[in-house]
Amino acid sequence: MANQEELVFLPLGGVGEIGMNLALYGYGTPEKRQWIMVDCGVTFPGPELPGVDLVLPDIRYLASQRQNLRAMIITHAHEDHYGAMNDLWPGLNVPVYASPFTAGMLEAKRDYEGSRADIPVTIFKAGDRITVGPFEIEAVGVNHSIPEPMSLVIRTPLGNVVHTGDWKIDHAPSLGPVTDEARFRALGDEGVLALMCDSTNALREGISPSEEEVSEGLRKIIEEAEGRVAITTFSSNVGRIRSVAQAAEAASREVLLLGSSLKRVVDVARDIGIMEGLKPFIAEDEYGYIPRDKVVVILTGSQGEPRAALAKIARDEMRNVALASGDTVVFSSRTIPGNEKAIIEIKNGLIEQGIKVVTDSDALVHVSGHPRRNELLKMYEWTRPQILVPVHGEAAHLTAQAELGASAGIKTIPRVRNGDILRLAPGPAEVIDEAPHGRIFKDGKLIGDFDEMGIGDRRKLSFVGHVSVNILLDNRYDFLTDPDVVAFGLPEFDDEGEDMEDTLYDAVLGAVESIPRARRKDLDMLREAVRRAVRAAANEAWGKKPVVTVFVTRL
Repeated sequence: MANQEELVFLPLGGVGEIGMNLALYGYGTPEKRQWIMVDCGVTFPGPELPGVDLVLPDIRYLASQRQNLRAMIITHAHEDHYGAMNDLWPGLNVPVYASPFTAGMLEAKRDYEGSRADIPVTIFKAGDRITVGPFEIEAVGVNHSIPEPMSLVIRTPLGNVVHTGDWKIDHAPSLGPVTDEARFRALGDEGVLALMCDSTNALREGISPSEEEVSEGLRKIIEEAEGRVAITTFSSNVGRIRSVAQAAEAASREVLLLGSSLKRVVDVARDIGIMEGLKPFIAEDEYGYIPRDKVVVILTGSQGEPRAALAKIARDEMRNVALASGDTVVFSSRTIPGNEKAIIEIKNGLIEQGIKVVTDSDALVHVSGHPRRNELLKMYEWTRPQILVPVHGEAAHLTAQAELGASAGIKTIPRVRNGDILRLAPGPAEVIDEAPHGRIFKDGKLIGDFDEMGIGDRRKLSFVGHVSVNILLDNRYDFLTDPDVVAFGLPEFDDEGEDMEDTLYDAVLGAVESIPRARRKDLDMLREAVRRAVRAAANEAWGKKPVVTVFVTRL
């Protein structure tokens, strides 16, 4: 039994959370598995990770399996599916397969970030098949909110796995492909051992509205607006950018693109020929000369990012572009959890200027790129899997999809989270082991774990500040000069109006003078006594204990 070949699934990110998707499929005996990796994404830090730029999946386990990793396949170019490649690929150095759009985005991202990782990409798109070790992989076209997304069929001697990636059913998208129902039905006939399926919208009833209906909603707003219209959306949503440009043209309005990420995406889309048939966009310095009812701005900043174009406009900080009372701003996007406060601040800034704000709760101006419950039921009906593994979601989403799958008659739905090694075959599907997993952090130019990057200490500093004390002693262990006390991030005065640094200075004097001269020879003990005295004095005066660093030198 021990030498039996097995097919296993191991997610290192994206299962139990939204973002940071990274899935491994392994085939072989437990001692000698060959692996492929699907996606390599990031997630974004919240305020609890001060200074961190990106959160990446911890691939320690992969490092130990490096010689058995055969390939990396990227399903589409959203940050949560490919954003970690520049940072993680160099240590793995395996062949990468991706669509022309994804390859173009990777190159543009590399140039923009100044990354040294030169990642060779083999073009792989809907309808193509590749053989990698014991796996044969086929790409199937699906619809999502970005160009050229794909599902993967992973064929192995022990059965076929369908890895959906991000998908939805839209019969009238503004940008193809349409999700390939005929191919999925044929796969169902061929036999699907396991379906790894997107759970993002598993709590939402019904089916997603079509992008065509969103285009119609945006067209109506543009036509009826009296002033300028600014529409903010996710920069990767090329279909939405096309819809807005077409609606603007129908209303005889010119279009301006604002935001570097938006321009990068449009350049890549243009290179692969999916911006055909649109009028050229205007330049920023032409904006001021166009009548207010003849212009539409498509811009970044739908998530309240402080440095994006929309935030700058809300603060009236853009050189060539401004909005005024009577203009309209449309949020053609959803709020990603955690960004609510930043978005509300921007909306208030706009409303304060007399600008009308429209969101998806006011009109159909956005639709998600993920399947709702009726769409999930269709995928089960097409593929008829023996095993369903809900992925791409938090616990609530995964559980909702598991319950839906069970109600649709799927017999085997194992509970899987990041780090679980799930044996799919042979025998019953079950979690047989756990691999090391977690998060690592990109912080400036460096990457490391929570402690290596000093994030815990930085967070502590943000709550309690820092005090530095420098003490010089003479050869008799008396003060040579007055000690230096520098407080950073503490209140200036205590509750009696005393200067905080004076209070701490007195604590330093008291601590040193309370120790007999003969015992001051133990500089470590002296240092610790001063540190404790300063923390105690701060706590008494302020109610908090700062981080304290003490230097003691005897000359």
